[in-house]
Amino acid sequence: MERSAVERPSVSRFAVSTLGAPGRPLEEVLDAAREAGAGALELRAGPGQPADPELTAAELDLRRARIEEHGLDVLAVASYVRVAAEGDDGPVVDDLADHLRLAARLGAPYLRVFPGGPGARPERTRVPDPDPGAEERAARRLTAVVPLAEELGVAPALETHDSHPRGEDVVRVLDLLDDRARAATAVVWDLLHPWRVGEPIERTWGHLSPWLTAGRGWVQFKDVAAPEDPFPLPPGQGALPLDAALALLHDAGYTGPLSLEWEKAWHPGAADLEVALEHSRRLFDPAR
Repeated sequence: MERSAVERPSVSRFAVSTLGAPGRPLEEVLDAAREAGAGALELRAGPGQPADPELTAAELDLRRARIEEHGLDVLAVASYVRVAAEGDDGPVVDDLADHLRLAARLGAPYLRVFPGGPGARPERTRVPDPDPGAEERAARRLTAVVPLAEELGVAPALETHDSHPRGEDVVRVLDLLDDRARAATAVVWDLLHPWRVGEPIERTWGHLSPWLTAGRGWVQFKDVAAPEDPFPLPPGQGALPLDAALALLHDAGYTGPLSLEWEKAWHPGAADLEVALEHSRRLFDPAR
């Protein structure tokens, strides 16, 4: 059922990930985001990326200033730290700490992290087989960085992804945290991954709403042709129930960010970011 514009989330809450503009100058992404009405960015981390760990403090400060000059905020640094990965805790904790400092330097309140446990690349419509130690590893590592996260004012945000695609999977990690660590940790509800393995959006919301309604995390959106087909389609043109998700979030009182994660970096044949931004804007304002 079509919903009126006044029932839709405000465009001021609209964010966008730099994942959608691989190889393009940051200045172009800033211009495109501002033109589309977005107010914040998720900065992809990695060599040669907008959140490059090899940049000096002065270079990071300059990058932050350019973003602010365009009237945009940094919502998060999107890292590829895998908190449930097999192996010793030390290297993962060190990687987490380094990325938290990177996020703080860029003015981001969040650092996106993946679960990344064993079985992280299964058949797309099947939940990975559980690993008995994955949640304990993730919880230990997230707990280990709590003092630094509190000092920096940056929360690690665990995404519904890979080995833990559903809300119920992510909550198994969060339920192992003590009160202090829970308060210092956020979530990212990537709408695609719970849906593609069959978790209804209402159930995902039920699991993650304690964090999202408390202002500890955000929602990522995108669109694809089918659960088993990850090729990006302009939001609203595919099979992912975006209208139903937006309606649920509105009715539940969610007022946090909604961030476009356009995966052109993984699918070079996808349309340019500007196309995805325009279709995203229509989700927020059907009159356009």
